[in-house]
Amino acid sequence: MSKSNILTTARRQAARAFQSPPCNLPPHRRSSSLTHLPTELTSRRLPLTYDYLTPTPSHLLNITLTDFLPPNLQQPPTMLPSTSTAHPLPPTHHLIYFPPATPPSTLLPDGTDPLQSPGPPFVRRMWAGGRILFSRTPPTLAGNRYVCMEGIRDVQIKGNPDGSEKIFVAIERRIGPAVLRSTSTPLPASSKDDSEELMRRAFWRPDPDEFGSSTQIIERRTIVFMRAVTPSSSATATSTSARTGSGKILKASHAPTFTHTLTPTPQLLFRYSALTFNAHSIHLDKSYCQSVEGRRNLLVHGPLSLTLMIEVLGRFLAVKFPDVEKRPRIAEVEYRNLAPLYAGEKMNVCAREVIDGGLHAGGEYEVWIEGKEGGLAVRGKVKTEPT
Repeated sequence: MSKSNILTTARRQAARAFQSPPCNLPPHRRSSSLTHLPTELTSRRLPLTYDYLTPTPSHLLNITLTDFLPPNLQQPPTMLPSTSTAHPLPPTHHLIYFPPATPPSTLLPDGTDPLQSPGPPFVRRMWAGGRILFSRTPPTLAGNRYVCMEGIRDVQIKGNPDGSEKIFVAIERRIGPAVLRSTSTPLPASSKDDSEELMRRAFWRPDPDEFGSSTQIIERRTIVFMRAVTPSSSATATSTSARTGSGKILKASHAPTFTHTLTPTPQLLFRYSALTFNAHSIHLDKSYCQSVEGRRNLLVHGPLSLTLMIEVLGRFLAVKFPDVEKRPRIAEVEYRNLAPLYAGEKMNVCAREVIDGGLHAGGEYEVWIEGKEGGLAVRGKVKTEPT
């Protein structure tokens, strides 16, 4: 089936699911109907996504985050960097490149891309977490053409077989120059089928941690897909959330080495949605959040939360290691989203130094974000290496 047919079929099915009541099949039939999903999803051949890595998106992200981060040792960004100098792509900034080439007519009713969706009745999604590996040779913002190869590495069905199942889809993305290493020849903008197949072979590896000769960033993101909630359940959840907060609160087990407090705004969420080409209504439409998702306000993006943690950690590393040439590099990030973060609500971005590797050994940091009630919303681990 072609990409356009997949998009059209998925969108029509999801649209019907949004308009339909929750599934009323007996529990055993609901459960058995999901057994095909792991095979079906992991066999999907997702399209390659190309992008020219210019400084503009990264520069705009830096400007967007300026008012929400601790002061940098350098001056706030004002002038767009030149492509004549090959500036390295900052950690997590790859998240705003390689936007999905999805026409508006093929988006799902909530504004999301259908390519990784299991389809109805799982019409709601959240960013559950992920892991990123950065090679010693990062992409550079010199205007060259790069490719992002994406595949569904794993699918897990969790929850009771009574209609409350959740589908966890682990998506692997591999990023590197759009060059066939065997010939060192850039691929043409309109690649032929054989060139695309060579590109896939050059990037994909059976071992999810193996870079190979082409890949510079390996990202694994897990998206959880859920069923629609009834209007009455959504209204009850919204009311409860507004009155009592997020419910059960999990606290950090250690005091942070450093912390930074900020309050995300709707404007921040809008700008990040624009930079990532993300039309998901949970970040843009408050009434949708309340009436459909049962949330009390706009939700902060999962990747934005990750970027805030890494940016705050980067400020700490800049103070600890003033010499940028000797500053340890971020080699690996692993994180989980535990509770929602909302626009207009204070959050504390925290980190704790677990292993001080200095300039000559690997370091390790715990990073996390606390919501307005002090509970853990995001928790992760960062490993650094000497440059």
